[in-house]
Amino acid sequence: MSEHYYSKTTEAKSEERSWSFALKGNEFTFTTDHAVFSKGEVDFGSKVLIDAYTPPDIQGDILDLGCGYGPIGLAIAKADLDRKVVMVDVNERALALASKNAKQNQVENVMIKESDRFSNLEGHSFAAVLTNPPIRAGKQVVHAMFTESFTALKPNGELWVVIQKKQGAPSAKEKLEELFGNVELVVKKKGYYILKAKKV
Repeated sequence: MSEHYYSKTTEAKSEERSWSFALKGNEFTFTTDHAVFSKGEVDFGSKVLIDAYTPPDIQGDILDLGCGYGPIGLAIAKADLDRKVVMVDVNERALALASKNAKQNQVENVMIKESDRFSNLEGHSFAAVLTNPPIRAGKQVVHAMFTESFTALKPNGELWVVIQKKQGAPSAKEKLEELFGNVELVVKKKGYYILKAKKV
């Protein structure tokens, strides 16, 4: 199988670079590398998700599912210091970068760990799950992420998803409706949909 940013390991040679980006009113310095998603800047979809997100009404940890080098989880954690943000990914290089980025941006209320979706999160429940899912992994994987998120959410917990219309937003919306019985289109911007579903 060819390599993707959602592969566990990579043969791509390392060539780290750093750049700055403002998110949720905080300035961040991110270090990225080859073989991670959107290595040159915070991708538009993640930025729209970060801007749209509001903390849930219930107490509890937040999950950044498929965190990459960390922009979503770190932005949310720095804006909400009273909560712990758990950041998981399957890509080992991305996780190493997420840890480095947490350290260099002095974000301490995070836990970064290797997990293929929820495989390494047994017994953990969340007040909210945020994800910019790996569309190229296929619809089956993306919809499985939604199903597993529903199971891992506390009552009244929320799943926030960013997805492009042309990459399956309508079918994602349908799947969330089927799982949660509700789905809200929070923002629509340049073909990107921010969907929120609540476990009621």
